[in-house]
Amino acid sequence: MKKLLLFLVSFFLIVFIDQAIKHIFLNGYVLNTKCISLTLAINKGVAFSMFSFLGEKLKYMQLLFILILIIFFIKEKILQTNPIISGILFGAAISNLLDRFLIGGVVDYVYWHCGFDFAIFNFADVMIDFAILMFAYYYFFAKILKK
Repeated sequence: MKKLLLFLVSFFLIVFIDQAIKHIFLNGYVLNTKCISLTLAINKGVAFSMFSFLGEKLKYMQLLFILILIIFFIKEKILQTNPIISGILFGAAISNLLDRFLIGGVVDYVYWHCGFDFAIFNFADVMIDFAILMFAYYYFFAKILKK
């Protein structure tokens, strides 16, 4: 029960923070500096706007992918062994998916343009990357260090 609570708290915390930040940009907030621009962009694709040609189908494909991943996490007991990291991953994924259903694309707002242009991204994207890095550390590096 404690692990389920940890999962749910981390899940809803990430969704809440991400949606709150996105709300600020949907209401017109903009900040431009030499290296970073904080400005609204609606991404109809995935990273680097890939697969935007799929249109409405993309959100249903992502929903199916998330459901398959949840089933895998439950079957492999990953939710039990890593409830916080799992909550962060699925909270961020669902928050971005929620944008697709409510707004028609993912709300992105961080644009790095110092020295090179990087894809525009958001808090949920960073949390997905963080969760993947934590899983990689846990499954690969932590096992090596135990030996």
